[in-house]
Amino acid sequence: MSLDTRICERARLARDPRFDGLFFVGVLSTGIYCRPICPARSPKQENIVYFASAAAAAEAGLRPCLRCRPEAAPGSPAWNGTSATVSRAMMLIRQGALNEGSLDDLASRLGVGSRHLRRLFQTHIGASPKSLATTQKILFAKRLLSETALPVTQIAFASGFGSIRRFNAAFTRIYGATPSALRRRSKSNKTSGNALFQCTLTLSYRPPFHWQSMLGFFEVRAIPGVEFVERGVYRRTIRINETTGVISVAHQPRNNALILTVALSDSRDLMHIVERVRRMFDLDANMTAIHDALAGDSVLERLVRKQPGLRLPGAWDPFETAVRAVVGQQVSVKGARTVIGRIAAKAGPLFESADDPELTRFFPTARELNACDLGMVGMPESRARTVRALAEEVDRERFSFVVKGSLSNFIERLTRIPGIGDWTAQYIAMRAMGEPDAFPAADLGIIKALQHGDKRLTPKQIRQRAEQWRPWRAYAAMFLWHG
Repeated sequence: MSLDTRICERARLARDPRFDGLFFVGVLSTGIYCRPICPARSPKQENIVYFASAAAAAEAGLRPCLRCRPEAAPGSPAWNGTSATVSRAMMLIRQGALNEGSLDDLASRLGVGSRHLRRLFQTHIGASPKSLATTQKILFAKRLLSETALPVTQIAFASGFGSIRRFNAAFTRIYGATPSALRRRSKSNKTSGNALFQCTLTLSYRPPFHWQSMLGFFEVRAIPGVEFVERGVYRRTIRINETTGVISVAHQPRNNALILTVALSDSRDLMHIVERVRRMFDLDANMTAIHDALAGDSVLERLVRKQPGLRLPGAWDPFETAVRAVVGQQVSVKGARTVIGRIAAKAGPLFESADDPELTRFFPTARELNACDLGMVGMPESRARTVRALAEEVDRERFSFVVKGSLSNFIERLTRIPGIGDWTAQYIAMRAMGEPDAFPAADLGIIKALQHGDKRLTPKQIRQRAEQWRPWRAYAAMFLWHG
């Protein structure tokens, strides 16, 4: 992936946080790489080389800076100058797809060959998929060493390593010191003495971030018993594999970060949990680039100025969000929340916590929902049939929430399920999959927002107008909905 060195140089000299994580600064004289906001004295320009990713810098033989901590940088946005295939692969790798699976497995999930995937990564990321996965795991381990008191053995497994020996070897190769040696230099959080694993992590983002709109979006849609928003903090129950627990997310604007607190039955899925939360709150978006692209439209230009940093709310679980989208067809947000709460109460397993009396359920899996009678939840029978059909397709693994090939192919596969039309499928792609270019052109709110006087555009006309908003039409939809 080519970088504009003039832009990188200006951002580095200004220590501009809007570019944090979008590129990394390699210092050849010291053999380290830094974030563009590193507070260290600026090196000579002839000793600097820019990298599109931390993995590319590591592959060039450079070590992460211990002062600016590249592991704490916002992730590169999946759509930032990459192909759609690479962006989806990056998302899956960050969620641990290569921890146990092979590159062939990953390529198959994306509908391409492994050889082609390696070529794409070298072109767009400057590193192989395996290098990206290894760097991701090591940087995450460094974050745990710095921000938690988790034992080194648990950090190895929480970061996706299958053995302590491989973890120590990979860590020492990248940092030039053992995990234990670096731990002694770090100030760690204290862990709780109860049975649950608990820790607090700082998740950085690039400003601007309209936190109130994000929190408000989740608050009015919070599933009773599963999610809860109070005093500016989002909380919910979670399940991943065999791990269960609670997460809470709060805002720390002075540091351009969210504070994630977890209480889990097991720490092994922590990296996956962090990546889900990053996607859920859209922390890796480059809002400056999105604003610049959308501001060319007269209506969107006004909306961008009105609410800068308006992001795309994601989802904790794609299946949960897909069910919500079906339930919400042609009903109010409040009405959909009531029905989805009844479904959770009827099909979701119990959760008990003295610390969280508002959180009483886990949202049901496709299998649990498929085995439940959805009568008496206040939903039309036709919609209940669609929910059951969706649950059955997912439970029997005939449908998966992975975009293979193109977004249009995903939409086509999803709309084969009876009762799911284009609007619902586009909404699911936007929120459940985090697809930045998904766009429900026939949405009434979008039609009204683009209305000029008495003249309304047709969905076809809106699609034509939205061509100039690619690949961020989903963000355009958010601005139009909030206008």
